[in-house]
Amino acid sequence: MKIAFIGLGNMGGGMAANLVKAGHSVNAFDLAPEALARAKDNGCAPFTSVKEAVQGADAVVSMLPNGAIVNSVYSADVIGHAPQSALLLDCSTIDVATARTVGSAADAAGYAMVDAPVSGGIAAANGGTLTFMVGGSDDAFARAEPILSAMGKTVIHAGASGAGQAAKICNNMLLGASMVATCETFAMAEKLGLDLQTFYDISSKASGQNWSMTSYCPVPGVGPQTPADNGYQGGFATALMLKDLKLAMAAAKDAGADVPMGSRAEELYAKFAEAGNGGLDFSAIIKTL
Repeated sequence: MKIAFIGLGNMGGGMAANLVKAGHSVNAFDLAPEALARAKDNGCAPFTSVKEAVQGADAVVSMLPNGAIVNSVYSADVIGHAPQSALLLDCSTIDVATARTVGSAADAAGYAMVDAPVSGGIAAANGGTLTFMVGGSDDAFARAEPILSAMGKTVIHAGASGAGQAAKICNNMLLGASMVATCETFAMAEKLGLDLQTFYDISSKASGQNWSMTSYCPVPGVGPQTPADNGYQGGFATALMLKDLKLAMAAAKDAGADVPMGSRAEELYAKFAEAGNGGLDFSAIIKTL
């Protein structure tokens, strides 16, 4: 299958490389020359414009920074330029309203499209073990599943257009709030005189167990290896967590949902990022406690 891949950053580069490994022919586009060079080294064919990259494609996959860019790229460079038979898959994390707007525009132009944001981070993108939350019709999902499976281990149909984005921001709001709670709990345990490894051994097998503790422990030297063991470098940047929490707050406002824990997590991550920590892994917020 010929697949055009738009956006070759920390996540998109690994995802495109895994499509090549799965036997697909990948036309790659990114504004950054170094990203295109890496894509070429990984077996992709580099292109300097989206319109050229999508010519003759069977599918178009995008991994872009925000909703405004997604809307611009699809409206100006993909819809009407890729073959009408091409399946469109946007894997960016954006607001639900924009996902639905772009999906409706694609549908009106005769394209099948899914929103398919991911969970798993850079390591999972490189390793092909991402989780995809997919919004779109049953038929579009059936076409998208084998493509997404080449880049991930779990592909779940969340519902109609926009449902993938809704699932992603709800999931990451829960992640942000649970990480803050995990960090403050470890800080409190230490002040109460508990050995942190011992506390981990207890809580990871008790009712307080959660993913932020057992799979992504924010304490260096405790639990499995995480960014905490590398000076909080790599992993999922605080700036990206803040972006997702802001999307969640906007969605909550639109839906009339009461999210006090999510709101507090957004406030704390905003302060942490404003203090110059946007590039650190989001678990580094433990430093503030």
